[in-house]
Order: sequence, then structure tokens, then C-alpha cells
Amino acid sequence: MSPKELTYIEDALNHEQFLKNQCDEALKSLTDEQLVSCVKELKETHQQIFNSLYQLV
Repeated sequence: MSPKELTYIEDALNHEQFLKNQCDEALKSLTDEQLVSCVKELKETHQQIFNSLYQLV
């Protein structure tokens, strides 16, 4: 992989980590079970994307 490609993957990993952290923060304040369920799904999706990108490195 070229250095530029590695930089793109690193950037994408950072974005996915940030989005997962945002989900964690949202879960701390949500009380509606439907919203909690939705955010948990989003968090899981971002974790899966992170894992997929990490495997490229």
C-alpha cells in the first residue's frame, strides 16, 4: 500500500472511532428505548467498519 493509501485508511479509522465514541456519549443520556436500540445498532455498525478497515493495514 502506498503512503497516501495508508493515510486515507488511518483517517477513516479515526472517523469511525470518533463516530463510535459519539454513540457511546449519546447512550449515556438517552432514555427512549427505541433511540437506545437505534444508537446501539449504529455503534455496532461503526465498530464493524472500523474492524474491516483495520484488517486492511
